[in-house]
Amino acid sequence: MKKSNDKKASPWKSIKIGLLALLVMVIYAYGFQITEVNLEELRSEKRQTSLKRVTRALAKPDIIEYDQTEQIINFPIYIPCQADGTLPVAPGHAASDPFLIITPGCASPGETVQVEGFDFAPNVTGPVRFVPGSDVTNIVTLGRDVAETDNTGHFILSFKLPERPSEDVQYIRASLRKNVGSPHFTQTAKDTWEKIIETVFLALLATTFGTILAIPLSFLAARNLMKPVKSPLTSIALSMIGWPLGIYVGFIIVNWVGSMSTALHTNAWLALAVAILALVLVWMGIRWALPQAEVNSPGRLIRFLRLGVILLCVVVGFFGLFQFASLVMSVGKSLTLTLGPFGFLGNFFFQSGDIILVITSSLGALVAGGAVSSFLSRMGLQATEKLPAGGVKIINLILTPIAVATILVLLGQLIEWLYQIGKPFYTLWGPMITGVVLGLALAIFCKAKDALPTGMVIYYITRSVLNGLRSVEALVMAIVFVIAVGIGPFAGVMALGLHTIVSLAKLYSEQVESIMTGPLEAIQATGANRLQTIIYGVVPQIVPPYISYTMYRWDINVRMSTIIGFVGGGGIGFLLQQNINLLNYRGASAQMLAIAVVVASMDYISSVLREKTI
Repeated sequence: MKKSNDKKASPWKSIKIGLLALLVMVIYAYGFQITEVNLEELRSEKRQTSLKRVTRALAKPDIIEYDQTEQIINFPIYIPCQADGTLPVAPGHAASDPFLIITPGCASPGETVQVEGFDFAPNVTGPVRFVPGSDVTNIVTLGRDVAETDNTGHFILSFKLPERPSEDVQYIRASLRKNVGSPHFTQTAKDTWEKIIETVFLALLATTFGTILAIPLSFLAARNLMKPVKSPLTSIALSMIGWPLGIYVGFIIVNWVGSMSTALHTNAWLALAVAILALVLVWMGIRWALPQAEVNSPGRLIRFLRLGVILLCVVVGFFGLFQFASLVMSVGKSLTLTLGPFGFLGNFFFQSGDIILVITSSLGALVAGGAVSSFLSRMGLQATEKLPAGGVKIINLILTPIAVATILVLLGQLIEWLYQIGKPFYTLWGPMITGVVLGLALAIFCKAKDALPTGMVIYYITRSVLNGLRSVEALVMAIVFVIAVGIGPFAGVMALGLHTIVSLAKLYSEQVESIMTGPLEAIQATGANRLQTIIYGVVPQIVPPYISYTMYRWDINVRMSTIIGFVGGGGIGFLLQQNINLLNYRGASAQMLAIAVVVASMDYISSVLREKTI
């Protein structure tokens, strides 16, 4: 007998499906309640009237206008009617002049009268309003209806009188406007053009600066590049001590060099000569200290002399950098005054020099920190290789607590600066004691000569920072930078630039992680070091996708720059917000049309560039 494969439906399975469907319905029902879904509101007459008005305004962007002449006619009316039945006297007019007829000539407040116009310009529109009081020059008007004349200059409409009773005569005013001359761009269109250009360049600068900083970060956030990086504990501890020490010393030295160089800032030619001389000296010093090939290995004295020359070249180089920045600022200031409408070129040089001056101190501190950290790290690596395990263990027990305590104390001081706790035990002594304990534990439980995965630690720290910053919207960043540098596009550049760094660094790093390993293994087999492996094995594989991501980010920044303008970040968003707040929907429509055109154009341009470069 053949066994049937058909299974009877399980009642419990049907119950579970029913309960799941009920749960889904309850969730969506609660969602309707929370989000206040109510189509009755959409169908209300008030909402429909407002929607029609706004939609019609948005359909007529304020781009083109004509010069206009206005025909203004006032017609008297009594509200309410006089006790003796007297009607207001209609104003006289010439045979060809426009005039109004109001029926009836008096009415109670809130009633509707018929307003009829004759001999106006054909096919024109304008408002019909109520003017309270007997003074027809009164600028206070109430109520509003729109009159539109036919081919003969005639219109008729019903007008509801406001609740403004008075014994004096009052007026209904018709103001119809006629186009004259040729069309021209409105002031809104001109302002929109200026702001949309500002938006495009805002996005361009943010993308450029963000890309430059995102590229090196992407290598630190790539798992396949950082995973092989391992160092012994001694080298790690000395490197951790070297970074803050080198940054502090470098900051002091570079600032001292900067103060010494200010004496030459008054003479542009002298600054140029000093900058060229510094460049020549640095080039000669580096050529001597780092020869391309040597027959014999240099002695200890020569090695120390070369190290000293390199350090001297660094100092001279920063001195020349200060002079170069001063020279660029002087040239820029002169060009700004002499180039007239092209003075923006001089401003570019001036601001570039100022940027160099601002970042030189930080750059010098980072260079010194990296140099000291690298030097101490090499010393730790050599000590680990040459000393016995017991000696390395003792060194680790001394250096590791100092290194961990230094890092935690620096973090504690950062917390103190942010939150102003005012209790040294929590921000100084507590982190110090904790660091010593953790350092001792790390030195005790780690084997003396084991290589620890420092690359993965750097990878996770970099990824965490990038993810944390990426979760903060550029709109929030713009608020912070508006406080820092004021309202305007510069705040928008900084906000979008920071968001571009963290976003592109993530995309770039993921692309690095997906490269083929074959070229890397082939280059490493030739004996290439880590830097050479990255230059010749990684970079050629990532250039095309990096270009694609960068172009796509520029497109994103154009669209995002329209939003950060709402918080003062410059660009067309600032103008769009103003028009929306003023209920100027025709102006807002012009800005939205400009945004759509620019975004569509950027998409087309970026697709063409990607096709040609990738």
